[in-house]
Amino acid sequence: MRGYNIIKKRSDFLAANRGKRYATPGFVLLVKDRQDDDPAIRLGITITKKVGNAVVRNRMRRRFREMAREMLGDKGKAGADHVLIGRDGGIDQDFAELRTDMARALDKLGK
Repeated sequence: MRGYNIIKKRSDFLAANRGKRYATPGFVLLVKDRQDDDPAIRLGITITKKVGNAVVRNRMRRRFREMAREMLGDKGKAGADHVLIGRDGGIDQDFAELRTDMARALDKLGK
């Protein structure tokens, strides 16, 4: 059971870009409060074609979804959009390191 909804519209991704950001070697996390009455947490994942081939990008997407499933329910900001932007360094990074970076980013941006 996931504790978030999916962002699908480009306009929502662009709106999140105007929010707070936290950069790590593996990803950039954007968090933008939606300013509406909906307390739902929404997640968007984007990885450019510069990162690798489709197999690599899909693997990164699966890893990001698993991290979000574990952490967004507890540490995510209610009523906000969370966008994960994959970086080249995230391919080789250990999953435990990515999880630690994600926890640190959510703690910093959730305040």
